[in-house]
Amino acid sequence: MRSRKKKGLILLLVIALIFSIWSIYPARDRGPGIAQAREDFEAVSGTDDPRSYEHYLSNYTDAAKPEQAVRIEGESFIHAADGEFETVDGYAGLDGKVVITPEAGTISWEVPVQASGLYQIRIHYYPVTGKSSGIERKLTLNGEVPFRGADVLLFDRVWGNREDSVRRDDRGNDLRPRQVEKPVWQLAAFKDSAGYFEEPYQFYFEKGKQKLSLTSLRESMAIDYIELYQEENIPSYAELQTAYASAGLKPAEAVMLKVQGEQAVSKSSPTLAPISDRSSPSLEPYDVSKIRINAIGGTNWKLPGEWIEWDVDVPEDGLYQIALKVKQDQLRGVYATRSLMIDGKVPFKEMERIRFTYSPEWQTRVLGESEPYLFQLSKGTHRLRMTVTLGDIAPLLRTVESSVLDLNEMYRKILMITSNKPDPLRDYQLEQRIPEMTEVFKRQAGILRSVANYLEQATGEQSDKVAVLHAMVVQLEDMAARPETVPKRLDTFKINVGGLGTWILSVREQPIALDYLLVSSPDQKLPEAGATLLQQMKHEVGAYVASYTEDYDSIGNTEQKKDSITVWITTGRDQAQVLKGLIDESFTPETDISVQLRLVPPNILLPATLAGEGPDVAMQMGEDIPVNYAMRNAAADLSGFPDFEQVASRFRDSGLTPYRYNNGVYALPEQQHFPMLFYRKDVLNELGLEPPKTWQDVYNAISVLQKHNMEFYLPIEDTTNNANMIPNATFAMLLYQNDGEFYSEDQKESALDSEISMDAFKRWTQFYTNYKFPLKADFPNRFRTGEMPLGIADYTTYNMLTVMAPEIRNLWDFTIVPGTQLEDGSVRHEVASTTSAVMMLENAKNKEAAWSFMKWWTDKQTQIEYGREMEGLMGAAARYPTANIEALEQLPWPVKDYQNLEQQWEWVKGIPQVPGGYFTGRHLDNAFRKVVNANENPREALSDYVLYIDDEIELKRKEFNLK
Repeated sequence: MRSRKKKGLILLLVIALIFSIWSIYPARDRGPGIAQAREDFEAVSGTDDPRSYEHYLSNYTDAAKPEQAVRIEGESFIHAADGEFETVDGYAGLDGKVVITPEAGTISWEVPVQASGLYQIRIHYYPVTGKSSGIERKLTLNGEVPFRGADVLLFDRVWGNREDSVRRDDRGNDLRPRQVEKPVWQLAAFKDSAGYFEEPYQFYFEKGKQKLSLTSLRESMAIDYIELYQEENIPSYAELQTAYASAGLKPAEAVMLKVQGEQAVSKSSPTLAPISDRSSPSLEPYDVSKIRINAIGGTNWKLPGEWIEWDVDVPEDGLYQIALKVKQDQLRGVYATRSLMIDGKVPFKEMERIRFTYSPEWQTRVLGESEPYLFQLSKGTHRLRMTVTLGDIAPLLRTVESSVLDLNEMYRKILMITSNKPDPLRDYQLEQRIPEMTEVFKRQAGILRSVANYLEQATGEQSDKVAVLHAMVVQLEDMAARPETVPKRLDTFKINVGGLGTWILSVREQPIALDYLLVSSPDQKLPEAGATLLQQMKHEVGAYVASYTEDYDSIGNTEQKKDSITVWITTGRDQAQVLKGLIDESFTPETDISVQLRLVPPNILLPATLAGEGPDVAMQMGEDIPVNYAMRNAAADLSGFPDFEQVASRFRDSGLTPYRYNNGVYALPEQQHFPMLFYRKDVLNELGLEPPKTWQDVYNAISVLQKHNMEFYLPIEDTTNNANMIPNATFAMLLYQNDGEFYSEDQKESALDSEISMDAFKRWTQFYTNYKFPLKADFPNRFRTGEMPLGIADYTTYNMLTVMAPEIRNLWDFTIVPGTQLEDGSVRHEVASTTSAVMMLENAKNKEAAWSFMKWWTDKQTQIEYGREMEGLMGAAARYPTANIEALEQLPWPVKDYQNLEQQWEWVKGIPQVPGGYFTGRHLDNAFRKVVNANENPREALSDYVLYIDDEIELKRKEFNLK
């Protein structure tokens, strides 16, 4: 009886829970229909930003759209400045003259407009060989950027597989095809580079002579002509069917053409290389244990504007259907969208937005579903292009991005009054001090609810993508109703707004994987996409057996030649495979030295070396390891090689400093990191500030920031790995900018007891004692919200912000760090760097071969190719911070950003490694914590810990018999 009551109670609780969820998240059939949801969304969407494209178009709603095209020849420019512009005849097979525009400078043309109105603009261009990144230009009309978006126009390069067929290593595994540029003349419209607007931009031109200018932001391009024109209207499928009937076109018969996805002939980005997918034995080709390149796309094919092209050879004229074997297993609750072009044109309106809904399994998708669309194809070769597009998601993203900016602005206004740690007992009367606050909350809640409803209706399901929006709506409505609770909820408000920013990032990415395309006559039965039960069973058993028989540590070819070396790499399999591909393609053929590349854990080198089983060369080592091994006679001195000085000239001296020991050099730098100053242009403009050039400017900026409850960020090292902690970057800056050093000239003792060091340490700690800087902060996220509009961080933070914070693109920048002003007025901007290294072990069997590998690996061309391959494989977030001076210049940085990097790099200094030097970073941090947490006198705290550092250095020198 008791158990029945218990079961009944549980049942009632479950029913109550279901009804509570039902009431919070209304089901699809209870909500408004799709038409009503769209209408509600359109009623509240839009932006008040006067610099937006929407606002620009709203000024010309009644403007004409003249049919007459206006063509401007590239070589007819009227002005060119700040770059070497060249007019060339017959460039890249083109008849006539072109102008080659470099990666920096501005070029202008006079445009004779016959009739006022809105025009679209397109350009006939050729991508000049450069740094392998997209070409970027800024457009100005009569000296002004017409709207935000025209300031960064993107023009694609064309990429393809280097070989026609997939190569294999000597163990039977397919090698990922290398992507090479295959430049061709292209005709491209001026479009939104973020993909938020599908149609080409429209620009208003007054009748008469107008001035059109393009400013180079990145990469060179040859320009044949620029044209003002109107896009052709695309017919609907219903209109096309009528045309088919009137022309007497008939469906083809008994035709089944299969084009493998990995056989794409061209693509817009090197990231779109074919991939290996082992999720199903139904993929073509397939092997139970070997790597097979059998698909394309996946998480690499996701950003708006990216396209892939295939050629299909049609045997006869007729009407054909098109099907795709695809998998969209990344976007639950949202759909991925593609557009289809055949021979450069969208065949009909419905092909502008092809939806791929979520499915964890591979599926055969016929375009048109139950009533397949028919495409008119003539006999011969046709080119199919599929492009990532945001489709119906685009206006939602524009709206949410505008909401994030508005809510972040409101967050900063509240922060200026309450600080980020509001007093829970104080009534800040925010509704009186920020009169528009509750109205903003109500308006944004309505906007986000309309987005959530539209998304639910469009996809037919609820998901985590919608839950983020609902959570924000609930909080905004409650804060509007109870404004007195806002200070207490500031943290969750910031988290939810940050969640909206992440939502934009995740929904903007539209990945799908593609196995093959089918072009067939309607009478053909299409193959099943999934694997049979028997195939699945064979796959699972085979994969289990292969886990015991396959060598997954070795990468690529393992065949040994007469000269052979073993190289260990400690990062990831993607990096190892790219490196092995470069070795097999250039190093081994050039030197006849085979390389056994093994992927190992970072902590295995020491025990392996002690056991005599270590490698000849170890890569991606921390900068403390080479000198530690050198003390124990386990690392080889590279300075003894006759061409060492020539190789060393590839790096700045700061990169080699950590590897110098006892008149020898024991490693070469691979990567070099150093800090730079990041700043939010929009927030600083609001506050009337400029990026600080000196530390005095920093102090002046701090007072303004803290007055508005904002903060300046200085880097604090992670204390979880206290044993190998590097000296703090801020302290190193203050020390080096005042002629200080970490160690004495003979490197036998610490120099941190000098007056310069004591003063630098005091100034460093005062940021946290007097100015109350945070000891721990998530700088990228707080920079994103604007509460930390200024900060010093490693320059690779640039890559992270570029990818993870799309809503603040063009609103931030970076430059050299603040410097110390000298009496003569000059400013010093020294910073310390951190590096990773490639080192040769002393017990290497063939040192000459190992040295040849190290020279090849750190060479300019190898570093460029590796950096471009990694960025091509993993995107801009993986841009490689090479230590090679010439290689960094050739990596795809925008010109202005690279100039900032180079300017800072000239001030970089390395921190020497000495016996016992691991105590320096550790005890510098201990002294810092004692001052900040225990209110110790800075001079006394540092003096105490310098004794420990000196004792350890002396102990280690005795241990290794150093005089």
